[in-house]
Amino acid sequence: MALSREEVAALGRLARIELSPEELEHLAPQLDQILEHVAQVSEVAGADVQPTSHPLPLSNVFRADEPRPCLTQDEALSGAPVAQDGRFRVPRILGEEA
Repeated sequence: MALSREEVAALGRLARIELSPEELEHLAPQLDQILEHVAQVSEVAGADVQPTSHPLPLSNVFRADEPRPCLTQDEALSGAPVAQDGRFRVPRILGEEA
C-alpha cells in the first residue's frame, strides 16, 4: 500500500503541520515503509500474545501511604538560613505584595 501525497498532506493537516511539496514527496515513501514494518509486526503477533505497553512486566514501585514519624516544625526550620513566625523566610519575588 503506497501512500499518496494527498494522504500524507491530510495527515499533516491532522497533525497541524504545514508540509511543502518537497516534504510531501520525501515523507510519503518513508511513512509507507513505517506502515509496512508495523504490518510485519502485526503478522508476527498471534492471538495468544497479549498487547503490552512495555516489554517487561511492571509493578507499582510506590510505597504504601502510611503515617511515619517526621520532623517537628523546629527541627525542619533548624537548618533554614532565616525563619519567621514558624515558616521559612524567602525573598519576595516579582514585586508581590506581602
